[in-house]
Amino acid sequence: MQRKIGIGKQDFAALRENQCFYIDKTDFIKQWWESQDDVTLITRPRRFGKTLNMSMLNCFFSNIYADRSDLFDGLDIWNEEAYRKIQGTYPVISISFADVKATTYESARRAIIRKLVKLYSTFEFVRSSEVLYEKDHAYFDSVEENMSDDAAAVAVNYLSDYLSRYYGKKVIILLDEYDTPLQESYIHGYWENLTAFIRSLFNSTFKTNPYMERGLLTGITRVSKESIFSDLNNLEVVTTTSEKYSGSFGFTEEEVFHALEENGLSDEKGTVRYWYDGFSFGKRKDIYNPWSITNYLDEHRLYPYWASTSSNGLVSRLIRTASADVKEKMEDLLRGQAITVNFDEQIVYNQLDDNEEAIWSLLLASGYLKVQNIDYRGITLEPWYTLDITNIETLSMFMTMFRGWFKNKDANYNDFVKALLKGSLKEMNIYMNDVALATFSSFDTGKKPSEKSQPERFYHGFVLGLLVELRDRYQIRSNRESGYGRYDVMLTPVTEVDDAIVIEFKVHEPDEEKSLQDTVRTALDQIKEKNYDAELLLQGIPADRIRHYGFAFEGKKVLIGQDEIQNVAVRR
Repeated sequence: MQRKIGIGKQDFAALRENQCFYIDKTDFIKQWWESQDDVTLITRPRRFGKTLNMSMLNCFFSNIYADRSDLFDGLDIWNEEAYRKIQGTYPVISISFADVKATTYESARRAIIRKLVKLYSTFEFVRSSEVLYEKDHAYFDSVEENMSDDAAAVAVNYLSDYLSRYYGKKVIILLDEYDTPLQESYIHGYWENLTAFIRSLFNSTFKTNPYMERGLLTGITRVSKESIFSDLNNLEVVTTTSEKYSGSFGFTEEEVFHALEENGLSDEKGTVRYWYDGFSFGKRKDIYNPWSITNYLDEHRLYPYWASTSSNGLVSRLIRTASADVKEKMEDLLRGQAITVNFDEQIVYNQLDDNEEAIWSLLLASGYLKVQNIDYRGITLEPWYTLDITNIETLSMFMTMFRGWFKNKDANYNDFVKALLKGSLKEMNIYMNDVALATFSSFDTGKKPSEKSQPERFYHGFVLGLLVELRDRYQIRSNRESGYGRYDVMLTPVTEVDDAIVIEFKVHEPDEEKSLQDTVRTALDQIKEKNYDAELLLQGIPADRIRHYGFAFEGKKVLIGQDEIQNVAVRR
């Protein structure tokens, strides 16, 4: 029977009550319970079923759902007699930080405390019970928005005590999207303050809590232990490269294909695989994004559903302001090539600006890149990850991101590209100066790079923009060997309609060059002296179809020049 597609439903009970489309993930209950881990942190990309699985756990274990076995009837877990007996038998504390997105520390702290206050109001009935003493009543009543940091830090710990006394059983603690406020604190500049507050709260909740049976946290990233888990030695961390729970989040190919058949879409299996397959958890390489699949089942059309719902401001800024090396690797990825990099899967947000390798950790955790292979090298067995772009949908996300770098109304990037294609040197100069003026500073890392390194960052961002705008007409490469050196940018036409283009970037050296015209001449001479045309000539492209451009930079001012003989012969 074809079931209703409930887009965005994250409440397990509501989903089951309304008989909506649901792929059975209840085996996760058994896997997690039998792991015997005290506290588990599971990281998965956004919209991969973390919140729904947490809701499922709450419905299964919480004594609030003691009479709701109907929610699990017909699902895998209900085939297990032992698990039927424990359904609805535990006190459960369930919290979500998903909406804690604040621009200041004060507002973030307030938002978290409000969640604690709401939690206590949910269990107000415990206050009036006989299991609490006068001092307990006093603390219970002190849980309000103006409570101190010290009082807030022990709130979940104390509530665990009250519930365990009331029910005669230790509590299960579920914390969804634990890292959302931490990422926001980094973006808005209050990381240190918030991590101190969170560290105290987590230590009391998950470490020094004798009333906790099990704890489970979910999030997108694995925030470093030193940041907020420094005292938590009982933490089992499960990332996207871990084998544990590899099939519990996201849809496997078997599950997707069965859903397509159920919805009369069997003929679309290949297309759906091409667009939405490619995520990998542990050794599983056939994971699909649930958000995209459920939307596709609902609308029956291909679209970057998952990618279009993301706010990629942090990722965009980190890549845009990164070194030329990072941008070069992004160029390789955009061309469909894999890269091999070394990084720590732990993220220290306040070190992202200083440690560029953390960019790859963030992109992997976010689901934008996937692991092809991990090679452990040296006596310390450092992990080297071979990564590539996850699928067509995530490729579209990157293309939109890079195109957005030049969306400034003053940038005129598209006009520059049009001028480049038709060979109008005058227009190229006008528009490239607009582009440089509007975007140059956004490619600056903020560490006062030299005038020499600034254009390098800029031109690699420029190349990424070209890769987006011209990928159908050109193969675009940068900083590759040809002849006797390494060219800056080369555009190799796909057909004979377009000319090949070689671009060399130079920073004006006042001690050696009197003017920008001299710098342009130096760039053009280098193209000839180093024989950068060699690669193009080997491909059979005649010399009269190869254009040379020298880009000279002085601050944000740019001058583009071309050999006069070429300028006359430019093909229209």
